[in-house]
Amino acid sequence: MMQTSAINSSAAYARRWGALAVLCTAQFMVIMDTSIIGVALPAIQKDLGYSNSNLQWIFNAYVILLGGLLLLGGRLSDTFGPRKIFMTGFGILTIASLMAGVSTSETMMNISRGLQGAGSALIAPAALTLLMTIFTDPKELGKAFGFWGASAAAGGSAGVFLGGLLTQWLSWEWVFLINIPMGIVVLLISKHYLPIGQSQRSKLDLLSAAIATGALVLLVYTIVTGESYGWGSATTLGMLLVSVILFIIFFKRQKAVKNPMLPLYIFKAPNLAAGNLVTLFLAGAWIPLWFFLNIYLQQVLQLSAFNSGLALLPMTVVIMIMMTSVTGKLIGKWGPKTTLIVGLLFLLLALILFANVSATGSFLVNVLPASVLAAIGMSLAYIPATIISMGVKPEESGLASGIVNTSYQIGSAIGLAIVVAISSALTSQLDATEMANSVLANHTIRYAFIVATVVAALGVITAIKKVKK
Repeated sequence: MMQTSAINSSAAYARRWGALAVLCTAQFMVIMDTSIIGVALPAIQKDLGYSNSNLQWIFNAYVILLGGLLLLGGRLSDTFGPRKIFMTGFGILTIASLMAGVSTSETMMNISRGLQGAGSALIAPAALTLLMTIFTDPKELGKAFGFWGASAAAGGSAGVFLGGLLTQWLSWEWVFLINIPMGIVVLLISKHYLPIGQSQRSKLDLLSAAIATGALVLLVYTIVTGESYGWGSATTLGMLLVSVILFIIFFKRQKAVKNPMLPLYIFKAPNLAAGNLVTLFLAGAWIPLWFFLNIYLQQVLQLSAFNSGLALLPMTVVIMIMMTSVTGKLIGKWGPKTTLIVGLLFLLLALILFANVSATGSFLVNVLPASVLAAIGMSLAYIPATIISMGVKPEESGLASGIVNTSYQIGSAIGLAIVVAISSALTSQLDATEMANSVLANHTIRYAFIVATVVAALGVITAIKKVKK
């Protein structure tokens, strides 16, 4: 039976902005945890004895569990209520952060990072569901989404800054331990500010959950290890085949069971499929842009990690200003589809400019203008893409948020993997015998931006042709 909390009570209404602060803190932490470890990796490698090839697992363990469990997290949110799942996720994230901070071995660190990803996979869809539940007025929802998106941008940039500061002035352990006081505060105030939300006490199909989670985890694992194993290797192709078979079994089962984990009729909701496809392309262009821009700043322009963070600060500022003050108003004036298309076009233009970066370039000429355009594009595209993908019944909002979060994470992983693979293959065809390292790196980066441009163009075409007004 469906249980409905008094989300529309005057008390809950009065606390809605406090609730938004809690949800934005959650978004901030989830995104920060993907970026804060970058600067700390050399120190972690030295203390825990990671090999160069195994060091990637500090990042991969988080991404694989996050991407693989998001769909399950969304379904659990609908079944048991978003606040309960949100707080459970935060409890897992806080404990896992403590485990990571006191890790004494590779195994312990990898397990801790995986648990952080699992906690985040519960937090993200539940938080988005709560956001959509609390803010029912379209104008307030647009403003709330603005702060939500800005907190993600702030988390990404703060991760770079805090990672450098904490590693340099304290130790690498603090890039994880910093989550603990934040997590405790969120857990203490969640019951006061967050409504229980809607829940459906229907029986959860555990077998479907296991099959879907296994398929997603294996898919993400295959993507992030494809470069290491070789994209044409028997290992990669075998894992990909098993993942596809699991997905086929999962979707066939959803048609047969009484209470499916993923009711296939949800894809009949207006724009849900199109919105998620656009989200996949958006992530597939944005994450490679961010990744290779960092490489350009450090390997070509020879900036330190901290100065690279400073160079990215204008992007963060633009995103925060646009999302909190501009995007919501434009959505109200133009509608989500037009705002989305304009944002994707800005992102496409930025990538075209980045595709022409020079090995003898400068921040003011080659980075600042294009990065500002990219920030404007992301600010205008991210929120309407999410809104378009969430057009479902309230009792299905957790599942829809799990789907859109999964689309973003899968798009990020696939996009980066494809861009890295193609750019590396094109670079390997060059005669590098007389090239300086910075010149060779610049060629790789330019190829990467060209591929990301194609991904962004696919996003534009999809938004124009598939998204309905």
